[in-house]
Amino acid sequence: MDDYLAGLSTEKVNEETRGIDTCSTEEMVAMINRQDAKVAEAVAKETKHIAQAVDLIYEKLRGGGRLIYLGAGTSGRLGVLDASECLPTFGVDPDMVQGYIAGGDVALRHPVEGCEDSEEDGIRLMDEKQVGPGDAVVGITASGSTPYVLAALRRARELGAAVIGLCTNAHSKLEALCDVCIAPEVGPEVISGSTRMKSGTAQKMVLNMLTTCSMVKLGKVYGNLMVDLKASNNKLEDRARRLIMYATGVGPDEAADYLKRADGHVKLAILMQKSGLDRAAAQALLARCEGRLAQAIQTAKEAEG
Repeated sequence: MDDYLAGLSTEKVNEETRGIDTCSTEEMVAMINRQDAKVAEAVAKETKHIAQAVDLIYEKLRGGGRLIYLGAGTSGRLGVLDASECLPTFGVDPDMVQGYIAGGDVALRHPVEGCEDSEEDGIRLMDEKQVGPGDAVVGITASGSTPYVLAALRRARELGAAVIGLCTNAHSKLEALCDVCIAPEVGPEVISGSTRMKSGTAQKMVLNMLTTCSMVKLGKVYGNLMVDLKASNNKLEDRARRLIMYATGVGPDEAADYLKRADGHVKLAILMQKSGLDRAAAQALLARCEGRLAQAIQTAKEAEG
């Protein structure tokens, strides 16, 4: 028996859910909900470390580097999910935020036995992706001991990248490898050892913060509006029009016109409406302001006055 794994809080038996197999459906649902309510509290205790990680990631992305997630099983799937959502949400280059899972893309749908134990695969991934000093690498592992993740992070550190760990157990093997280690302690799982549950929920909450806060700092929002959205389907086009209406006060027809003139780019459409600039001039102003819409609007007002 592995003494390290046996000592993890997420591997222990949860006394509060021991009788779940004798509960009614409603009782089971309520039991799981009570356990899930503890996750936000655990994450809240890690906000200092999360903020430190955000600042590291922001500096790398601002300098043209990448954010790379990696993990195995549920942890890997959550990293891939968060990375995949950054393109439609924030309009970033597909290479800016990347997610990888042990066993490759097939492991997103079907378990690939033994892949999480391959240190060679973790090292190879870092080398193949040419990780370097401009990048931030986030290793996700509930136990804090997955060989694939630990080996990848060691290699990333050797290559000069910023290294961040995310696990759900304190004092893990992960800590010594990381510039910042985020470790919300969620305690025993509803089903003993099923870290897809509270651990997975905690990991998703943290990943939401890492990318969202980094993108806010990069100027990807205006107020709390998703202004770097690119309207690429009917739902997003409808959302884009509403965002323009909210930010500028124009009606639906005028919002649609500005969106068309901006080729579907919400941020550009808002700046064109607020500044009176044509598309080319608005694009140039946004570039000078590093994509920060509030700064661009203020600069345009000062130029007028």
